[in-house]
Amino acid sequence: MIKRIEEEYVATPMRTRVFHQLEKAILDGDLTPGESLNEVKLSTELGVSRTPIREALMQLELEGLVKTTHNKGAVVVGISEKDVDDIYAIRSRIEGLAARWAAEHVTEKELEDLREIVELQEFYAAKGDKLRVWNLDNRFHELLYESCQSNLLRRMLSMYHHYLHKARETTVRHGRALASTQEHRAILTALENHDPDEAERRMCVHVANARDSFFQLME
Repeated sequence: MIKRIEEEYVATPMRTRVFHQLEKAILDGDLTPGESLNEVKLSTELGVSRTPIREALMQLELEGLVKTTHNKGAVVVGISEKDVDDIYAIRSRIEGLAARWAAEHVTEKELEDLREIVELQEFYAAKGDKLRVWNLDNRFHELLYESCQSNLLRRMLSMYHHYLHKARETTVRHGRALASTQEHRAILTALENHDPDEAERRMCVHVANARDSFFQLME
């Protein structure tokens, strides 16, 4: 069941809100590959007219998450294991680059914020609070993207990070909370030393370990 669109006024256009709602449902597995997306049914479930539904489905098709066929209409494609593997490989390259550039450009204020995040991760990891570690994990990567001082790279990384949201949540909340935190500490140390090579290497190891952990959990 897809969560109904909130009815209070929001500045974001309805088609965008519907798109994000459906995208999240697909990425979270609430809408599964092969499932038909009926405009009338979705309109009723989300409490909106068919026009933003139709526009959202067109955008989802451009994203490759939905495919339109003559017989079934819009059908969920979703993210396959091959897609996940490809995204991890791409993310390793570009997030490694982000860490390299961050080591060159990070400010002292950004380092202070990153230190606070890692210290909180260590605190909650020791307590076994995986949900808080997961939320801090997101913030660590977001701040690192900002500190690389490249709007284009940050947008690319945000997209891939978003697509792997469920996979990353699965690994952090099912066994990688402490390991991920330790890897963040190593990345932070490289950033503090303004060592681009080490920052890139540590980030690539971090992404590779996350990828391996995810596929081990899927076996």
